[in-house]
Amino acid sequence: MALRMGPLQDIHVIGSGSKMKKRTRLAMMAMLAAGLGTGAAYAQSQQGAVPGADAGAADAFNFPENFTMMGETDPNSRRATARVNGTIITGTDVDHRVALILAANQEQQISPEEEGRLRLQVLRNLIDETLQIQEATLQKMVVSREEVDQSYARVAAERFNGPPARLDEYLRTVGSSPASLKRQIEGELAWDRLLRRNVSPFVNVSSNEVTELFERLQATRGTEQYRIGEIFLAATAENREAIQRNGQAIVDQLRQGGSFVAYARQYSQASTAAVGGDLGWIQLAQLQNPQLEAAAAALTPGQLIGPIEIPGGYSILFLIDKRQVGMPDPRDAVVSLVQISLDFPAGIDPEAARARATTFAETVSGINGCGQAEAAAATIGAEVVGNDQIAIRALPEALQAALLDLGVGESTPPFGSLEEGVRVLMLCGRDDPEVQGGPNFDQLMAQLEDERVNRRAQRYLRDLRRDAVIEYN
Repeated sequence: MALRMGPLQDIHVIGSGSKMKKRTRLAMMAMLAAGLGTGAAYAQSQQGAVPGADAGAADAFNFPENFTMMGETDPNSRRATARVNGTIITGTDVDHRVALILAANQEQQISPEEEGRLRLQVLRNLIDETLQIQEATLQKMVVSREEVDQSYARVAAERFNGPPARLDEYLRTVGSSPASLKRQIEGELAWDRLLRRNVSPFVNVSSNEVTELFERLQATRGTEQYRIGEIFLAATAENREAIQRNGQAIVDQLRQGGSFVAYARQYSQASTAAVGGDLGWIQLAQLQNPQLEAAAAALTPGQLIGPIEIPGGYSILFLIDKRQVGMPDPRDAVVSLVQISLDFPAGIDPEAARARATTFAETVSGINGCGQAEAAAATIGAEVVGNDQIAIRALPEALQAALLDLGVGESTPPFGSLEEGVRVLMLCGRDDPEVQGGPNFDQLMAQLEDERVNRRAQRYLRDLRRDAVIEYN
């Protein structure tokens, strides 16, 4: 499945200017590298729980066996507005943020029901964002307008290669606004600042822990690792059927070209939602569920599966990539290629096209090395284009497998269509990747710290939610 990304889909405004942003992302991705993470955070997320949560804690409330809800309690019937500790979130705020998400998936249509669920999730995200900004203000760590504008300008330069005015125009075109994106930027900067002062300094990792991690890393060299994206949907016995339907609807949208990263951020209830559902590099045993392990093992990079019923809810898995620990990946080889292509005239008869394709294939099969490509192509009116520095990994997956088996001077089978013509890739040279030494002591230390910072950050946000006064209209 090819994931289509919109121009603003994976924005992280903190970027290179913040060590905490980089380290928080590593907490979810690099800590699990080489199959050495504890897997605890993932196991908790799969159970729909948070660190320290007790599965039987609800028993303390002594709920009656049979009871009736009094009044209108369906959260889906609420309008998408709220007051968070006095700060108003309007329907327009939700509209503008939803528009950003829909713009990232503009080639697909979503149902009114799907959009309703999206709006509720966006409202929850805006509430969290508001709480983070309020907490930063309370602790005299206000994010200035100048800082927000600088980050906004950086996004415009990186994504649109132009001034902020170009980003302004794009946002208004898709039904959003500069104010909405700037609010998101302010929330990320505020949260980063809070974590750097109130969480990160109090996280400690011993040298012995790092040494043990390094030894385990060396012991896993040569074993297979999987980079997996997850979307976890928590469910109870009462709402399992509805959650399963929601999960299937998400899978259907993803198979139509929706962005896995976008859906994970909006719908996943695992802690990895913040990084687009990316679990990083793991061994399958870290999934801690035989069903998920078997499902992931059967996937090839780019494939999707789910929803899979597991304790606590449903899981959707997407295999981003696969590799062997500590071993060079053949797909990282840098190759020199020439593409020989023959275009077909518009409206060409299918029989004529097949005849030209046959002639093309016969001509290419007689080329002995890239040195003969130009002359041979000229005899049939074909075009030759070269590229001396391209990684096999950067090519479409179907071509990667074909190129891995080629020797220098050999070409792929012809590929193309009646509309685009026919072409082949010929291998002119190949530089294989070197064996990577793996992370060093300092990198492993940072990975362990990041995992603990992330866990404390989740508890911090949970406390802010618990203490907030939130009124819905």
